[in-house]
Amino acid sequence: MSLEESIFEAEEGMEKAVSYMTHEFAAIRTGKASPALVENIDVEAYGSSMKLKQLALITAPEPRLLVIQPFDASTVKDIERGINESRLGINPAVDGKIIRLPIPELSEERRRDLAKTVKTIAEESRVRIRSCRREAIEAARKLQKDGDITEDDLRTTETEIQKVTDKFVAEIDKHVEAKEAELMKI
Repeated sequence: MSLEESIFEAEEGMEKAVSYMTHEFAAIRTGKASPALVENIDVEAYGSSMKLKQLALITAPEPRLLVIQPFDASTVKDIERGINESRLGINPAVDGKIIRLPIPELSEERRRDLAKTVKTIAEESRVRIRSCRREAIEAARKLQKDGDITEDDLRTTETEIQKVTDKFVAEIDKHVEAKEAELMKI
């Protein structure tokens, strides 16, 4: 593996960590309705476990309401059960072939708990980024040990990898700050 490949792999891994974190943030409930809150809920339907987004159209017609329209009316009860079994804390209201999810206002205590969850998810992403950095530096050190690159090349590469790491950690911090502000906004 060349130096460029190891740096590219590290950067790609870091991008995936940030992408995963932002996807997880979308599922954290704020005071407003978002289809991302429920789209990945597991629902037992047709004899297997499926994601809700595969079974229904999810819309947010109002700031505090999600409407779920199943593609097949026979899955309404399965979807309702899946929502109840998830730990969302939202009670679905079945209205014929449509399921309505009213999003309640968050209490101050719940907002703080969600902010802690955001920080935990962000720290997991930072750990993934540091792991990518470590792997890239180890690959560069191996190349230097094998005589493929000089010690100066190694130092330059380590500096470059650290700059990339710092960029992605700053991006994580920016996302955390925005999500916390969104959570604390009444």
